[in-house]
Amino acid sequence: MIEVYSWATPNGHKVHIMLEECGLPYRVVPVDIGAGDQFKPDFLRISPNNKIPAIVDPDGPDGKPISLFESGAILLYLAGKTGRFLPATVSERYEMLQWLMFQMGSVGPMLGQAHHFRVYAPEKIAYAIDRYTNEARRLYGVMDKRLAKSRYIGGKDYGIADMAVFPWLRSWKNQGISWADFPHLKGWFDEVAARPAVIRGVDVLTGLRRPLDDDPKAREMLFGRTQYARR
Repeated sequence: MIEVYSWATPNGHKVHIMLEECGLPYRVVPVDIGAGDQFKPDFLRISPNNKIPAIVDPDGPDGKPISLFESGAILLYLAGKTGRFLPATVSERYEMLQWLMFQMGSVGPMLGQAHHFRVYAPEKIAYAIDRYTNEARRLYGVMDKRLAKSRYIGGKDYGIADMAVFPWLRSWKNQGISWADFPHLKGWFDEVAARPAVIRGVDVLTGLRRPLDDDPKAREMLFGRTQYARR
């Protein structure tokens, strides 16, 4: 059984969704990032960048255990393990992989910054809010244009690129987005959101999350000096 060290965040939900879609047996090990669990030595041994998610598969390649961190790498591993959600042909595979990299390099980092400066930053810095909100809207436009000619983000079939992007768009309102501006993307979003495995995946660990407004310790763990200590 795969052990999933995770929390209810967009990057965590990517892996939860993939495991639900594949039907692989897994056990969730909560890593409460507001309490500082991500800095504990046991977790750092499998995720040296102190970020969730990470997995341990006792039945890895050649029957040997394997641990992995970075959500994109985990999605690729699970796709390879199951032979699902990644196209078989080389050209279609690379078509999907480029959109997975687009999520990892652009959608996640930029939407995360938009969300942070619009909602969590203690100071409302107009330059930062404008910069990242505008970039979020640009990226939504890129995806909307893509979905005007492709049913799914990664190609003609649903796959790991869709699973990677979807959780990041669930906070569209906090990113300064109006769905009216992106009708093709909204149609895709609604279709993916209705998938039973997606519904189950985004529910994983959600009940354990707490609001940050009244939790100074969590804000310190997530945004303060503790993040930057060398370990």
